[in-house]
Amino acid sequence: QVQLVESGGGLVQAGGSLRLSCAASGRTFSTYTMGWFRQAPGKEREFVAGITSGGGNAFIVDSVKGRFTISRDNAKNTVYLQMNSLRPEDTAIYYCAAALGRLAYTRGSGFDYWGQGTQVTISS
Repeated sequence: QVQLVESGGGLVQAGGSLRLSCAASGRTFSTYTMGWFRQAPGKEREFVAGITSGGGNAFIVDSVKGRFTISRDNAKNTVYLQMNSLRPEDTAIYYCAAALGRLAYTRGSGFDYWGQGTQVTISS
């Protein structure tokens, strides 16, 4: 089992940047596929990005491609979401999640463990 805690959210102006972090507990972090999701008010949760356990493969959904980057540091048990050129429509609660299955990094499904989320608000 793994426990996840997100941080790094906040209020920024459109065009700005934020880096979200997700710290995981446990010594098996490096075995998990990791993902980032977001949920805007009144909308369903949306898959944003995924990365394989070793960090060799990453996936970004089209709506944020070119602006967001996912990475991980297994020595620090942490996964990151670098968000640049932020837009008001990026406003949401952002969640990180962990999956045992490798293909989850592109499918956005099969994630078993979730953090509590961090609020990201982009002002226009």
